[in-house]
Amino acid sequence: MLFQSMKQGARNGIETTLMLGKIIVPIYFFVTFLRYTPVINFIARIFEPLMNFFNLPGEAALILVMGNLLGLYSGVGAMEALSLGTFEITLLAIMLNFSHSLFVETAVSTKLKVSGGKIMALRVSLMLASGLVFGTLAGGVLTQWM
Repeated sequence: MLFQSMKQGARNGIETTLMLGKIIVPIYFFVTFLRYTPVINFIARIFEPLMNFFNLPGEAALILVMGNLLGLYSGVGAMEALSLGTFEITLLAIMLNFSHSLFVETAVSTKLKVSGGKIMALRVSLMLASGLVFGTLAGGVLTQWM
């Protein structure tokens, strides 16, 4: 019984690792490739004024876009490829927890007879509000501890 449970747990763990690896590894290589081209600096310069509201660097916009459009693990893969500090990673994780996979989860919501527009607006609003609260109000205090 115990051996069977351990065997099943190991099998499930390996399957999950392979499934997540199919998402995270290509995104990691893609973003790492972008770091060595002028593209990431271009993105950072364009979005820096907006990201400053959240106490985040401009390239964090790439993480938010990938996480919102492609899924949470795409955002994680992009996060890993960029040189971010503990505060930035924590803040991005909080923000993406509210709004990851917007289109997929909005489609699921509409199947449940819930307004897709309202759900998307709510999730994006919560992402922005949490970014402002934790990024601006708590940002100065938290960065001293981290």
